[in-house]
Amino acid sequence: MGWLFYFWSMTGKPIGVFDSGYGGLTILKELVSKLPQYDYLYLGDNARAPYGTRSFYAVYHYTLQCVKWFFKQGCPLVILACNTASAKALRTIQQNDLPAIDPEKRVLGVIRPTAEIIGNYTKTNIIGILGTNGTVQSDSYPIEIKKFFPGVKVFQQACPLWVPLVESNEYDTEGADYFIKKDIDNLISQSKDIDTVLLACTHYPLLLKKIRHFAPERINIIAQGEIIAESLKDYLIRHPEIEQNCSKGGMVDLYTTDSTEDFDRHSSVFFGKGLKSKHINVE
Repeated sequence: MGWLFYFWSMTGKPIGVFDSGYGGLTILKELVSKLPQYDYLYLGDNARAPYGTRSFYAVYHYTLQCVKWFFKQGCPLVILACNTASAKALRTIQQNDLPAIDPEKRVLGVIRPTAEIIGNYTKTNIIGILGTNGTVQSDSYPIEIKKFFPGVKVFQQACPLWVPLVESNEYDTEGADYFIKKDIDNLISQSKDIDTVLLACTHYPLLLKKIRHFAPERINIIAQGEIIAESLKDYLIRHPEIEQNCSKGGMVDLYTTDSTEDFDRHSSVFFGKGLKSKHINVE
């Protein structure tokens, strides 16, 4: 296996998937399910997670470091699976950094493809967003959704403790119920006509059972994994020059900036099966 990975790392051009921690594995799971033919390289910046409470500059700086690392590994395309990184860093990287680094490379986020279709789920034209502080404060979702669905109203609620609950493996405890219910109630109180709620963080699908328990039954809860997978599939069809540059060996490789033991333990929860990771430094 060692020589096989060495050969792949020297010749492959995998699709990069980036997240501040474990949450992006929920996106990677859907990508591998829908597009299994491609090689994927995942990096979780666990050593500096969570990103949700960090400044715009810090998130941009960390994300750019990781994007450059992906490019050094041969990735022609990098997906920022992290909503906070997509909100705070994507546009600057696309407009200011990519032209200088390599104009042939591409970096995509999860906000725009979600905004392009989220309005199709609502009948009342009123949507709720549950996200990190960083995502909510950026107003990225209201801004992007308005471009595609100008008649849709968007209400947001920051859930600052949800990611720590997930990453500390406390998300399925009774102690987590108070915070999950409180944030859902705060969102719903903004408008009784909210009929669609977007989970605007890759960690939140692990809370789906509890979210559905505390949310009114009439509300449609939307996770992003399948949306992003379908969007990538469409993107590669529309951009054959990128698609042809992505290697197709069906391989998945995981990296973390923190403990591989912790990462491997969480990977089975987020990805559905345990995978062995490797440690790297991006600074």
